Formats: sequence, structure tokens, C-alpha cells
Amino acid sequence: MTYLSALHIYPIKSLGGIAMEAATVEMRGLKHDRRWMLVDEAGMFVSQREVAALSGLGTEFIDGYLHIFVKKQPGESLCLPLDVPFGDMVKTKVQVWSSRCSALQYPPEVNRWFSDILNRQLRLVYMPDTTRRRVDGRYAPAGQLVSYADAFPYLLIGEASLTDLQQKLGTELPMNRFRPNLVVSGTEPFEEDGWSDFRIGEVLFRGVKPCARCIVTTTDQETGVRGAEPLKTLSAYRNKGNKILFGQNTILLGASGATLRKGDRVTLV
Repeated sequence: MTYLSALHIYPIKSLGGIAMEAATVEMRGLKHDRRWMLVDEAGMFVSQREVAALSGLGTEFIDGYLHIFVKKQPGESLCLPLDVPFGDMVKTKVQVWSSRCSALQYPPEVNRWFSDILNRQLRLVYMPDTTRRRVDGRYAPAGQLVSYADAFPYLLIGEASLTDLQQKLGTELPMNRFRPNLVVSGTEPFEEDGWSDFRIGEVLFRGVKPCARCIVTTTDQETGVRGAEPLKTLSAYRNKGNKILFGQNTILLGASGATLRKGDRVTLV
């Protein structure tokens, strides 16, 4: 049987993720996934591609707050209410790749915390429901939206695909290098590459495009240290059109508001 073996959200783009037992689906992605983002003074998004140290910041939910903490400095943390204080924020424009969209910027004391920790001028922004960032229409139906994720609202990876890679590497490699939202068990290696419409529980999804991987996969998510792997090994057998592919970009076809749970059965339509 194929089933959902893990669920992950990444509230702030490129910071540490949160493993969930259950999560609510929305068109833009799992609830709270990548609705926050760090940008530079020009409004351009900042990710682990340029700042590997972002991997050193973890996130968790505590009593209605998003808790951001420094993994190597116990006690160094910031708490933000999940009920976003819109009245304390100012509108701004931000950019994620070629997408330029509206955002709400946090007050100076919040931005100062991130700037001091990461030693560069940064601002934290939030995507309100009124912002409508569209996915690439070449691969998905019209009207589909995405949060501050790179391109699509969900990323799915099969455990068997990671196991296949580990065997070729000859060493263990954690799934967090690939930052998936949905992890499934009970498939053949890279079977998810060919998935179109499928259900997790009763929720309908569609696989739209294999995910091209970048330098973030070479970054140890605990230490921030980069190496050559796994891109070096993946490039030998997962290279197509000069893109190294691992995982399937996915959109929601069902209604927002349903709940996914670990253990939900996965069925192809």
C-alpha cells in the first residue's frame, strides 16, 4: 500500500521546517507553509542559495505563535503570533524569481532580530490572502496560486527515491536536504515522476512538473556546511535538459480546508 509517511511545512521560506502529524490543505500549499519570507533592502527574496546560515534557524508552533530559534544558541529566539497583527505592518512589494507581488512588512524590531543574527540587512514579510501569486501557467491550470515557495505549492517525494540515492551515495542522507511537503512510502524509486492526478485520503492533487534541484540540497540543514553531494551523484543519472531532477511539483485540485494526516492512503486516479 502507498501511503503518506511524512508531512512538512516551512513557515518562513528557507528556514527550518516543521514535521506535522496533520495539516490543512490550501490552494497555495499547506496552511502556514512559506507564508513568511526574508527579503533584502530591494525587496528581493533571500534563500539558502545565497545565505547558507538560514539553515541554522529553526521554526516551531507553540500556543498560537510561530517560534523562530537559533539552533546553536539555546534561548536565542523570536515569537510571532500566527494571528498576524496586520495593523502593525506596512505594505510593500517583494520579488520571488520573476514574480513581483504585494506583502506586509513586519516592524523594525522584528527585522533587526533577523539582521543581527544573520549579519545582513533583512526584512521579514508576510503574504496576506489578498496577494495572488500565480504558478507557471505552462504546467498548471489557470488560476492556481502559490505562496512564497519557489514555483509550486506542494513538493512530493517518495521514500524509495531517497533510498535509491542513498545506495548510490553509499551513505545516509536526510530527507530534509530536499525540503518536501509530502513524503510517500510504498512506491518504486522515482515512481512519483510519472504521477498526474492522485488522492491522498480524499484530497485530490495533480503532479505537474519534476523539481529541478539546486545548491540547497548540498547544504547540511543542521550545520550550514556545503559539499558536492548529492548533486554530483544525482547529475550522473537524474540529469534531463541540464536540470537535475528529484521530486514532483504538485498542485491541489480539491477544495481548500481538508485535512491530510500521516498514514493517509495514496491512490492514483
